[in-house]
Amino acid sequence: MDFARLRALRELSIRKTMAAVAEALYVSPSAVSQQIALLEEEAGIDLIERRGRGVELTPAGKQLVERAERILVELESARADIAELKKVIAGELRVAAFPSVAAALVAGAIHDLHRLHPRLTIQFDEMEPAESLAALRSWQTDLAIIDDLNVPSGALDPNIETIPLMEDVFNVMVSQTHPLANQPTAMLHQLRDERWALDTASSTYNRMISDACQEAGFTPNIVARCKGFEVTIALIREGYGISILPGLRASYDLEDVWVCKLVPEIRRKISLAFRKGEKKSPAVQAFIGKVNERVGAKRRPPSNLDDTPGGANI
Repeated sequence: MDFARLRALRELSIRKTMAAVAEALYVSPSAVSQQIALLEEEAGIDLIERRGRGVELTPAGKQLVERAERILVELESARADIAELKKVIAGELRVAAFPSVAAALVAGAIHDLHRLHPRLTIQFDEMEPAESLAALRSWQTDLAIIDDLNVPSGALDPNIETIPLMEDVFNVMVSQTHPLANQPTAMLHQLRDERWALDTASSTYNRMISDACQEAGFTPNIVARCKGFEVTIALIREGYGISILPGLRASYDLEDVWVCKLVPEIRRKISLAFRKGEKKSPAVQAFIGKVNERVGAKRRPPSNLDDTPGGANI
């Protein structure tokens, strides 16, 4: 059976529509449809059935995808074995990570690897954790940095392995003229009457903030929904709103912003995910090593964030 057709069927089992598969594989929807039709003709049995705007795999389709998964895992493992025998750090390594960890850790790691291993090309894609995990499962990336807020451990595919990188603590960020400025900590209930500016890139993050506020007895007054950190932090600097943001954000670009430790504390665990069998690849090993070096040498938080009990150790 043609490998490209099997891959298209596998993508369809994950993404559910021809259009989504086409986008993932960089082909047209008609090309995907043709690949599936040829695979069905080759197999002599229906592999998919249409459900509304999407499709579902038939029992035969599901069985074929399970076999294709095993083939893909073995191919990647064989590739890693060969690379390990060569002991050469070269070729292309694809990395996906969400913005805060990418800026604080990944950019520096990529620079280090480029300097040490000029024959290695690293292709980086900025993705939210759930998106990068889907890309990893569909062979669109080789490494994905995820967190347990967006990707609970129970949601991981059996063919995916992870190694822990660090824990990140969320902090309150306010302007330098805010009443909380110069205070080392801020209780969540103190933020009851504040105007909130939230980065809406992650729906899980927004839900977490809303749930935490609800537990503290209030609903946050969200006056700004931003699609990135730049606008969020600008609104905080101007004193129009406050926000709760990851500790990784507190390691850079915080001129004119005051950072308080949040009480009670909110944490997330950050991990590096990869497909089983690929950890032994020299390129993967090199990236893991450099990211861990960056974790160990990460900049200290702003001077107003010390390591007092109950505070954010970021």
